[in-house]
Amino acid sequence: MQLILNTTKFVEIFIECDDFFKELEKFMDAQSLPAPENKTRNRERKMSRSEMMAIIIYYHYSGFRCFKWYYNLVIKKIYSSYFPDAFSYNRFILLMSELNFPMMFFMTACRLSFPTGGNYIDAKKLVVSHNRRIKFHKVHKGIASRGKSSTGWFFGFKLHLIINHLGEIVHFQLSPGNIADNNHSLLKSIAEKLQCFLFGDKGYISALAADLKEKGLHLFTKLRKNMTKKQHLSPEQKYYMKHRGLIETVFDIMKHTLDIEHSRNRSTKNYFANVLGALIAYTFLDKTPCIPAYVQKMGQHDFETALISHI
Repeated sequence: MQLILNTTKFVEIFIECDDFFKELEKFMDAQSLPAPENKTRNRERKMSRSEMMAIIIYYHYSGFRCFKWYYNLVIKKIYSSYFPDAFSYNRFILLMSELNFPMMFFMTACRLSFPTGGNYIDAKKLVVSHNRRIKFHKVHKGIASRGKSSTGWFFGFKLHLIINHLGEIVHFQLSPGNIADNNHSLLKSIAEKLQCFLFGDKGYISALAADLKEKGLHLFTKLRKNMTKKQHLSPEQKYYMKHRGLIETVFDIMKHTLDIEHSRNRSTKNYFANVLGALIAYTFLDKTPCIPAYVQKMGQHDFETALISHI
C-alpha cells in the first residue's frame, strides 16, 4: 500500500471544494423561499461541508484502506492544526450521507472532461458481498443485484465509465449489477449527452448503433467470431480501437489505489459517497494513464499536395 500525505494536494482539494460550495450556496439561496421571521436559530456546525468533502476525497487519494484509521490518525492527529474542531469519527460517519448530492453535483459540473478523437467505454463490477453471503446481506438489499461479468457471478453494482485518450473521465453512471453493458436505456442516456467516436468491447454490440449514430454517437465495438459483417474503419479509428486497454488501466487505478471497491459497508448512502469520492480523487491525480493522439502519416501523394499548396 502506498501512502501519500501531500499537504499541498490536500489544500488544493479543499480550495476546489470550498469554492464550489460558495457558488452552490449562492445558487440555492437564489432558488429558495425567504425564511420566516420566527424561524428558530440553527446552531452553527463546527466543520463545514467543504471540509468534510475534502476529507473524503483526500482519503481515496492518500492510499489508506481503512477510513476509520485514516480519520483518527491523519485528520485528528497529523492534520489536527487544519481541523481543530473536527467531529468525532461516529459523528462524521453519521453526517457523511449529506454530501451525496453536493459531491455528485461537483463531479458532474466541475470535474468531467470533454471527449476527444478517441473515447472508450467499459463497465467495472463493484462487489459488495461474497456470493456465499448474498442471502444474509442486508445493507444494500433491494438496491444491489446479482450480475455476471467475464470473471463470473457477483453481487453488487456496476460502474459504467467513459474516458478520453488522455485518461480523463468524460461520463460515468452507477447501476445495479444486473444491468447489461449494452442496455438500451443506458446507451440512450449516453447518446443524449455525447457526440463523439466511442470504442468498446464485444459487450456493447447493440441494435441501437444506427439510432445512436443519428444522434451523433458513433459506437465502434470489436466483432464476434460468428459475425460476417465487417467494419470499415479509418486508420485513425483503427489506431484508437487498438488501445481499448487504456480504460482497464484506469479501472485498476481506481480499484487498487483509490479504494473504490470495498465490501465493509454499513450504509448505502455512505457507500455512494465513497464511490463518488474515489471518482473525484481520480480527477485530482497529477498524472493519468494516456496514449498519444493519432498523427496521420503523410504518403507521397499527400506530401506532394502539401508542397504544391505551400508554394
